[in-house]
Amino acid sequence: MACLEVCKEDKFKEGEGECTFDGTVDWHGRPAIKAKSGQWAAGIIILLNQGLATLAFFGVGVNLVLFLTRVLQQSNADAANNVSKWTGTVYIFSLVGAFLSDSYWGRYKTCAVFQGLVILSLASYLFLIRPKGCGDELTPCGSHSSMEVSLFYLSIYLIALGNGGYQPNIATFGADQFDEDDPREGYSKVAFFSYFYLALNLGSLFSNTILGYFEDEGMWALGFWMSAGSAFAALVLFLGGTARYRHFKPSGNPLSRFGQVIIAAMKKCRVEMPPDGEEELYDVDRKDCSMNGNRKILHTDGFKFLDRAAFISSRDIDDQKRGCRNPWRLCPITQVEEVKCILRLLPIWLCTIIYSVVFTQMASLFVEQGAAMKTTISNFKIPPASMSTFDILSVAFFIFLYRRVLDPLVSSFKQTSSKGLTELQRMGVGLVIAIMAMVSAGLVECYRLKYARKDCKHCEGSSSLSIFWQAPQYALIGASEVFMYVGQLEFFNAQTPDGLKSFGSALCMTSISLGNYVSSLLVTMVVKISTEDHMPGWIPGNLNTGHLDRFYFLLAGLTTIDLVVYMACARWYKSIKLEKKCEENDHEENFRV
Repeated sequence: MACLEVCKEDKFKEGEGECTFDGTVDWHGRPAIKAKSGQWAAGIIILLNQGLATLAFFGVGVNLVLFLTRVLQQSNADAANNVSKWTGTVYIFSLVGAFLSDSYWGRYKTCAVFQGLVILSLASYLFLIRPKGCGDELTPCGSHSSMEVSLFYLSIYLIALGNGGYQPNIATFGADQFDEDDPREGYSKVAFFSYFYLALNLGSLFSNTILGYFEDEGMWALGFWMSAGSAFAALVLFLGGTARYRHFKPSGNPLSRFGQVIIAAMKKCRVEMPPDGEEELYDVDRKDCSMNGNRKILHTDGFKFLDRAAFISSRDIDDQKRGCRNPWRLCPITQVEEVKCILRLLPIWLCTIIYSVVFTQMASLFVEQGAAMKTTISNFKIPPASMSTFDILSVAFFIFLYRRVLDPLVSSFKQTSSKGLTELQRMGVGLVIAIMAMVSAGLVECYRLKYARKDCKHCEGSSSLSIFWQAPQYALIGASEVFMYVGQLEFFNAQTPDGLKSFGSALCMTSISLGNYVSSLLVTMVVKISTEDHMPGWIPGNLNTGHLDRFYFLLAGLTTIDLVVYMACARWYKSIKLEKKCEENDHEENFRV
């Protein structure tokens, strides 16, 4: 029976109102009722959950570089590398969460399980390394045993697994609460991604200010306890909204579906296909809504070789007469188009990695740069990590500016039905602003060195240049995030097939992950090359004898090259073509009524 008929049947039986038309179900597996599920009632719960969960995560991550240098006595370069590797691992684990969500567990269960893992990891983290009376700017801690350090790394990497598995699913799960086939809810779904990223940044605001202050003063245990409490509150709030959520059913293992297309196409590599053989491609019965409840993807011309997987050969006809189909020889065109969609996304995704290299400097080298500047106003000391508050405020400002000013303004100039800048255009703008941020950071470092003492030992606060000169580079990074990361979330969510939505969000996280690994690799290479002939190098332990400005200018140059490549990839990209959910005409009639 078609999905619309099931929805109508349940609606009239229970007298509860109109069902959603995107295939979502409620907690009991029945078609979701619009008036009693999803929308902003569920969306706000998820936004609050995201804010609290982010507070917990950044309570560990925001000052991790200082924890490594002050408590574990690591050098600046080693600490920056370790933070980059850890942050990269957080986001690489997003692929694990996305796979479990899309294939087996569904997004709700995956979010709940991985949030629970974060709480357990934070609780164990509290009891591993507990510096007392040390770990502030002036009182470094003593040495720790190899067992303590090993358990410490085990704990923070478990936190990486928990948060990495949670992040891509909560973004997609929030978007699931809005029916994109409903014009009103479809507009709310686009807005949700902006507010989601705002909630993420507001959650980190508390971490970067209050928790950042406590941890900068050596009160690490208090900061970690507050992070654990926030994670627990986030989980309780998430579970409290269970009855209101809408759910998409898992679609099965995507790896096997991808493998079937590749193998089937290779088996028919010698089969001659007619020049215009689209009508001879295998498709599922149109009486079914789609495969596994998902919308069908219309045929596109790119990657012609893969079309062979859906070409009906004489052997396939014989198999169908016997009432069987070998999925490793003949695949529906929607399954083939799934593979094409991912292949088209890869060049765009690769171009976002260099941007993530720029973004990750906020958690490492920006903090170390700030620590070497004047951090006091009267008798109050400003924690270097708290300068990322300017990034958060910039994100909030530019989200408001874009949604309320720039988007309507651009729409009026375009004079079309489309809204404002496309996702690809916004991502390009983000790259341009990122270049400006790195140039700003490099110029600030030039002036910091001009007013710095070269003979200092620890060099904390060794420059008379105020830390507030970092504000522009943080604000520019924040502005670039609104265009790059929000646009990226919308783009990958819109351009991935229905059965791979969590994977689309995981691509965003994996871009950040690889950006951190590339950053770590770049720092290692720069340190190795710049320290030849007994030179102090660009990023020495004493930044006043180095040239951190040159590293920032190097990143600006790499991002400029990346922008050129990205523009070429964006011009080549072709959007996914989806068939509307079953019986769209009935849907439009119901909406008008």
